[in-house]
Amino acid sequence: MIRVMLVDDQNLVRKGVRSLLELSEHIEVVAEAADGQEAVRMIPEVGPDVVLLDMRMPGMSGVDVLRRLTEDGQLPPTIILTTFDDDELVLAGIRHGARGYLLKDVSLDELVGAVQTVAAGGSIVKPAVTERLLKGLENLQTEFSSLDRPDPLTERETEILRLMAGGYSNKEIANSLGVAEGTVKNHVSNILSKMGVRDRTRAVLKAFELGFI
Repeated sequence: MIRVMLVDDQNLVRKGVRSLLELSEHIEVVAEAADGQEAVRMIPEVGPDVVLLDMRMPGMSGVDVLRRLTEDGQLPPTIILTTFDDDELVLAGIRHGARGYLLKDVSLDELVGAVQTVAAGGSIVKPAVTERLLKGLENLQTEFSSLDRPDPLTERETEILRLMAGGYSNKEIANSLGVAEGTVKNHVSNILSKMGVRDRTRAVLKAFELGFI
């Protein structure tokens, strides 16, 4: 059972997302928060497997929540809830630790699939949408630890990076390539090290920014 926490200041949105999630026998909504301050307090206490986080909230925004929990080392796998006009906030959220994002009018299959993917260690940064985000933010200062071109990736590392961009978890990548999951983890660690980033989502974004994939 995947334990999910919802964070959104709009009660109607929380209830709508909750009603969808409750249709899945593999997901349980264990808590809700109506603002950022409540989220920062409750998330470490509840310990959810996945957080669905609104970005536009009064007081403490979703980005503020991500930043605070990341600094404290208490950020669970988190999916941003957003709308079509939130490109800048989405990218900022991903840079601060979110595993991906969903539109608030998401379908049941997409919502459940995203929660399961993130809970399994994957990300949901879709290549086509990521390219749109980056094109729309060409003048926004990036926050990667290094903007230099990283050390060359091997053919297998590039292959794994492409699968990471598709949102696949280490286990799914291992099954696809016919190798051990531990082997994939080692490749992912090498990719992160070479690209000068601290997580797989940033690796995917930087790969798009540098034209690797």
